[in-house]
Amino acid sequence: MIDARNLPLQRMLLLTPAQRLMALGVKADHVTLAGFLIGVLCIPALAVGHFGLALVLIGLNRVMDGLDGAVARLAGPTDRGAFLDIALDFVFYALVPVGFALSDPQQNALPAAILIAAFVGTGSSFLAFAAVASRRGLSTDAYPSKGIYYLGGLTEGAETIALFAAMCLMPHFFPILAYGFSAACAVTTATRWYQGWVMLGREKY
Repeated sequence: MIDARNLPLQRMLLLTPAQRLMALGVKADHVTLAGFLIGVLCIPALAVGHFGLALVLIGLNRVMDGLDGAVARLAGPTDRGAFLDIALDFVFYALVPVGFALSDPQQNALPAAILIAAFVGTGSSFLAFAAVASRRGLSTDAYPSKGIYYLGGLTEGAETIALFAAMCLMPHFFPILAYGFSAACAVTTATRWYQGWVMLGREKY
């Protein structure tokens, strides 16, 4: 919901680190893969109850997710980079609830499963629209530099990371947070279905 408004500040903050990485010969794909591996380490941290460490790892993953885009804009974006960025993001988002489920299966397994199912709804509607939008040559002014069409919604990246931070800071409230965010994801999915129905129902000229 607020991702597009955060972009100018994010790009300003990440420009200098991106330039330094470019000078070292680091490519955007390298940053993407390293960020994903760092993010995955939050799963065992969550499983054993090191929620503070997990929060740091999640934060590093998100910083590197922005940094890979900054490097790509300097070097020139690629189709492989766009694919890796979105594919690994969705896997990472789904793995975080798994970590909480492992930390307390009796309390967290069901809400984690429902949250992952909600992520499937938002992710599949997002990617399905992007695939057809690409075939039609559609673009969006909100995310002009993205490699695929970004269809917004109530729950986007910033909201998801805020959720994960709240879960790490208040792990005992994981079920309530998971159920609440799942409901918000359901709204996002429904609105994206509606947008797809309307926008893609028009004749292509």
